[in-house]
Amino acid sequence: MRLTHIVNGIYKNAGISGATSHSGRRTGLTNLAERGVGVRVLMALAGHSNMATTQRYIDLRPAMLKAAVELV
Repeated sequence: MRLTHIVNGIYKNAGISGATSHSGRRTGLTNLAERGVGVRVLMALAGHSNMATTQRYIDLRPAMLKAAVELV
């Protein structure tokens, strides 16, 4: 059994519909980015060798955009 199947089973047993191992990964990386963790650290945690791959996992949220504007 692959890890993907295990993670998807955990979501299913928890009653979370529509979640996948990738959505969990995306949420985790986005949450860390939102808290100010740098993309190079995120890249290492995700095991990516290309920063562009990591950046595709980070969703822009309204709170992140608001915080950036408030820095100006």
